[in-house]
Amino acid sequence: MAVKPLEDRILVKPIEREAKTSSGLYLPESSTEKPIQGKVVAVGPGKRLENGTVAALSVKKGDTVVYGKYAGTEVEIEGVDHLILRETEILGVVG
Repeated sequence: MAVKPLEDRILVKPIEREAKTSSGLYLPESSTEKPIQGKVVAVGPGKRLENGTVAALSVKKGDTVVYGKYAGTEVEIEGVDHLILRETEILGVVG
């Protein structure tokens, strides 16, 4: 199933944090925080402005982005968790 975001929305697949520390200790699932980085899977066409033009998005498919801990709406697509975010909820692009 393909999902095409609308307007200035972006479909992101969260990047899970490692369950193992650099010293080799495994962390229990309850102690790990929600991911705050993800890979952009799909983007909408952009937000329509009052004058009728469409403002292009500043991120593209394949970018790694940073977003707020509780940003977006969680959705499950073909058994995989994703987030749908507005462009304004993205804090930055990694890299």
